[in-house]
Amino acid sequence: MNGKEKVKSEPNVVPLCDVLLVLLIIFMVVTPLVQKGVDVQLPSALNTTQMPDNPDVVLSIKADGTLFLKEQRVTLEGLTPALEEAFLTATEKKLYLRADQNLEFGKLVDVIDKIREAGVELVGIITERKATEGE
Repeated sequence: MNGKEKVKSEPNVVPLCDVLLVLLIIFMVVTPLVQKGVDVQLPSALNTTQMPDNPDVVLSIKADGTLFLKEQRVTLEGLTPALEEAFLTATEKKLYLRADQNLEFGKLVDVIDKIREAGVELVGIITERKATEGE
């Protein structure tokens, strides 16, 4: 050759892979910790069924009666129109209800009345599975 060696410059991708793997691990650890929905203390039941992974419409009610439809805060008065809007695109009118176990029964009845007023056909109540003696 002419005395000069050509220097081949290649990008070093190892640090990039290291950073991406660390980010992947962080997301894998943090994702299960982030609970989906509003923080409520669910009641326990022995007989439960599996809820779908991504239900269309979830209504959460905190112990103080605060309502959250699809994680957006709504008032009791605004619940019926909000439900009607939420079910415009839903294939079936099925609502999943996450009610705090310390919620007053009268407030729950008021909410169910608004749910029925919106024309919701099915209401599923989300509970925690009660541990049996063998578990």
